Amino acid sequence: MSAIDAAVIFVLSLLIGTVAILAGVRVVLDRDAGVPNAALTALIGAAVWAVTSYFVGWLPLVGALIMLVAWVGVINWRYPGGWPTAAGIGIVAWVVAVAVVYAASLLGIVAPDALGIPGV
Repeated sequence: MSAIDAAVIFVLSLLIGTVAILAGVRVVLDRDAGVPNAALTALIGAAVWAVTSYFVGWLPLVGALIMLVAWVGVINWRYPGGWPTAAGIGIVAWVVAVAVVYAASLLGIVAPDALGIPGV
């Protein structure tokens, strides 16, 4: 993979993550998240996911669960409402991200696996 490909995937992932978190906050908290706040949350969440994946991602099932809890923990830290609210935001964000990636793949813009959204 070239540096340009990596940069494009990073930017698309950040944009999709930002939109997904914005949607999650809007649906769960019924308020505007603000694009900069959602973008920062998406960026920190991706970094935490990557670091956690590096250390425990190799563990079957437990590693993925720890990574997910760490990612929801970032949402919990960045938005009010506690763990249940953060989990709700995360679920909505995942659904929105999957929908956006699926639509982009139908239009031939990107391959579904290029952005690392599980389950697509």
